Amino acid sequence: MTAAAYRDHLGRPIVAVTGMGIITSLGQGLKDNWDALTSGVSGIHAITRFPTDNISTRIAGTVDFIEVPVSNAVERSYAFARETTIEALAQAGLSGDFNGPLFLAAPPIEPEWSARFALGDRSPPADHPGDAYERFLTAMRERPDPAFHEAASFGAISERLSDRFGTRGLPVTLSTACASGATAIQLGIEAIRQGRTDRALSVATDGSLSAEALIRFSLLSALSTQNDPPTKASKPFSKDRDGFVIAEGAATLVLESLESAVARGAKILGIMKGAGDKADSFHRTRSSPDGAPAIATIRAALADAGMAETDIGYINAHGTSTPENDKMEYGAMLAVFGERLAKIPVSSNKSMIGHTLTAAGAVEAVFSLQTMLTGTLPPTINYAIPDTSIDLDVVPNVKRETQVHAVLSNSFGFGGQNASLVMALDPA
Repeated sequence: MTAAAYRDHLGRPIVAVTGMGIITSLGQGLKDNWDALTSGVSGIHAITRFPTDNISTRIAGTVDFIEVPVSNAVERSYAFARETTIEALAQAGLSGDFNGPLFLAAPPIEPEWSARFALGDRSPPADHPGDAYERFLTAMRERPDPAFHEAASFGAISERLSDRFGTRGLPVTLSTACASGATAIQLGIEAIRQGRTDRALSVATDGSLSAEALIRFSLLSALSTQNDPPTKASKPFSKDRDGFVIAEGAATLVLESLESAVARGAKILGIMKGAGDKADSFHRTRSSPDGAPAIATIRAALADAGMAETDIGYINAHGTSTPENDKMEYGAMLAVFGERLAKIPVSSNKSMIGHTLTAAGAVEAVFSLQTMLTGTLPPTINYAIPDTSIDLDVVPNVKRETQVHAVLSNSFGFGGQNASLVMALDPA
């Protein structure tokens, strides 16, 4: 291949994907996840991690099959990320020190209330000099608690991953709400395009499901309350959708310059063609109802990829199953793709795995690449009552065998954190 063959339409290094790893409520590993997803299996179930008495939502996509030394969000998030990275590096054929940067999307977690209460119980009384924070520090100095300290430091996840896999430079931990996973991938793409590295690890993980998280989202009226049966609760783009189902998971992508990957004989799984992101200042949690920032995000991703709307053969939708977000996303896609949208398959993985929050953008990027590699479009399950105001081919209920060569994946997060990725089977 000539040197020009390794450059994109703007003269930047083409970025290839050479390894993928994934964990969701459907299971561990790409094979088990893909088999379940394309079979229309749901990973949503009743919560057993903590009592749900008197809570309106009692279901989730928790990942309870990965052992952790301490049951807190940091340990779970680290364990998920570690396992998906092991899988991705094995598929990429890489061992030893990774020797490239790490970009980690991790949830902005806090210690759970039980841990805070335990610390409060052993803190000095209220008449002790200093405020509550000082009393907590005094208690920690008198009896250090490494597990609590780790639970309070979500940035420690990337440090541990960096030590484990030998990444280079300061590991980056980021949080852009539900777009975080896509943002971690975007940062890896940019690092390679800018010539700062030949390879990057983009990881997204979320093991933060707790009673407090459930209650907070419930207070926002964001969660589905259709608890029985759990598998039927998430129904993106359906008329009777009533909210998303919170879930956990992780995904890792090994990104490399195409030139470097070809030189070492790596198998190319796909090409990261473009990435776009736009901020939306409309509201602290709601996206702008007119979809303008989401429209701009999709267009930015297509422009970055050097591709036209007609090049996209499939869309992996954000598709949360909330009344407002699904309507906004449909309007944004319609504005970009026009009448052709009705003929583009658009499905939502969240109908089966729930909303993996921080991890969602990377999880869905893995599924998008797998869609192209296998020629199988995963379905949107629970699609029984169509919303006539949303005219989409959602690949209803049953997978479809169709070869596509370019995919758009959307991630539209709370507070208007919007990111879209364009992926293709080959550089052309």
